[in-house]
Amino acid sequence: MDKRSITNSHHFVSLLAGLGAMLCITALSSLDRLAPSSVWLMAPFGATMVILFGLPESPLAQPRNILAGHLLTTLIGLAMAALVGVTPWSMGLAVGLAVSVMLLTSTTHPPAGANPLVVMLAGEHWDFLLMPVAAGALVIIAFGVIYHRFISRQPYPKRWF
Repeated sequence: MDKRSITNSHHFVSLLAGLGAMLCITALSSLDRLAPSSVWLMAPFGATMVILFGLPESPLAQPRNILAGHLLTTLIGLAMAALVGVTPWSMGLAVGLAVSVMLLTSTTHPPAGANPLVVMLAGEHWDFLLMPVAAGALVIIAFGVIYHRFISRQPYPKRWF
């Protein structure tokens, strides 16, 4: 391959990743219209798009990491807020615990590291764990599988769980 075709291929893959991210976030935000009382989006999902569509072969982009990473870190944020409240120390502790737990359980998903802060700063409650976190992560994974198999033609997932 010459330098020009490599550059063109890189541009194409980059644009394809952006398209996947755009379509997935559009689909999630459109679900708000079907279930107006439910929230389907949270900021860390935007960062999940970078990994899922830009680096689909990465261990960080695999379904186990996306789902468990988001669930565990949200659970830590909720528990910390309920047990000790929201302070600079508790937010720092929650993020530190989230990082440690993801690494210890081999469920590292960097965007999920923000979840304790989202939960604690927004004053979220336990139902946030199911909606948008669990439901949104499952939709993202399903969308990623379909998108990569039929549009980007990249092998995804590399492993399920």
